Amino acid sequence: MGLVRHVVCAMSGGVDSSVAALLLKRRGYSVTGVFMKNWDSLDESGVCSAEKDCEDAYRVCQSLDIPFHQVSYVKEYWHEVFSNLLKEYEKGRTPNPDILCNKHIKFNHFQKYAINTLGADAMATGHYARTSQEDEEVFQQPHSAPPPTLFRDRFEIRNPVRLYKGADLLKDQTFFLSQISQDALRQTMFPLAGLTKEFVKKIAAEAGFDHVLKKKESMGICFIGERNFENFILEYLEPKPGNFVCIEDGTVLGTHKGWFTLTLGQRARIGGQKKAMFVVDKDVVTGDVFVAPTTNHPSLFRDTVRTDRFHWLTVDPPPELVRTQMMECHFHFIHQMPLSEFHVFRACKLMVNNGDLGLSGLIIGGQERAIFQLSR
Repeated sequence: MGLVRHVVCAMSGGVDSSVAALLLKRRGYSVTGVFMKNWDSLDESGVCSAEKDCEDAYRVCQSLDIPFHQVSYVKEYWHEVFSNLLKEYEKGRTPNPDILCNKHIKFNHFQKYAINTLGADAMATGHYARTSQEDEEVFQQPHSAPPPTLFRDRFEIRNPVRLYKGADLLKDQTFFLSQISQDALRQTMFPLAGLTKEFVKKIAAEAGFDHVLKKKESMGICFIGERNFENFILEYLEPKPGNFVCIEDGTVLGTHKGWFTLTLGQRARIGGQKKAMFVVDKDVVTGDVFVAPTTNHPSLFRDTVRTDRFHWLTVDPPPELVRTQMMECHFHFIHQMPLSEFHVFRACKLMVNNGDLGLSGLIIGGQERAIFQLSR
């Protein structure tokens, strides 16, 4: 009789993680379900579904006859995700909380809990994604400490594990996994990799998971839930009223409660304004938010983007970029946005040609930066 592998499955109380746990048990693994509490709803007004989600996750584990645990990372989530989120909003930027949560909480603190405390051979989640390794290869991966230097030696990892899209391209969640570490990826299983959402629902129905099937799919902030974003964020940041200014003629069209409640490209809700206006830019000094009519206005488009240091899932940095100082890739900054072809340029200085910023990357303060150029 072969060795029974122990897999800890992150349980959210939803249909995806429930079916992931079911499939793991059907494959003969010893499965433990764990629910993470990362947000304390008592700290703010509004409704958080964490208690109901925990109850739903527990019921699934009961029906599967597998152990169930709860773990709290409220403090870690506040300090490593939410506090940084607020600081970025105040600077006029809008980072994705789900990406940060996966990086710092689920694929860091939770993974260490699963492997080191519960003694699991691997961790599993209900994400629609897959990796380049088979399940048995996951169990053969030794845990290694992160590199002490900023850049991982690109000769340190043999056959790095790659992250690929799952079978359901409409539900693909690799966007939200783009910041996790190579070590975490090596020890993670994605049981839903080859399934579509509809087939997952069918499996859940046949298993009698009616209580999770009836739930509306969560579209809110990771572990916080779905709620009015402006009202929520204003519970933590002081209102900083400013004007909505038309980018075309400088006309003041209305007022807002703070530029941090708005994201570039979103429709601006301006009282008394019948024409649809969209956010083009934000001035965090004056408080002005510039808007433009229609979704095709020229001011809404860019053909170059300068970035901070990249996070490379596999080799850091890729040999192609090291060798040629440029590489071709595909890029999107919104989960359901189609991928676009880009060129990445990397260099040690800015180049200025006829007064225009040359398409080169930057090395600033020892950190790698780059400029994307949109292929036409």
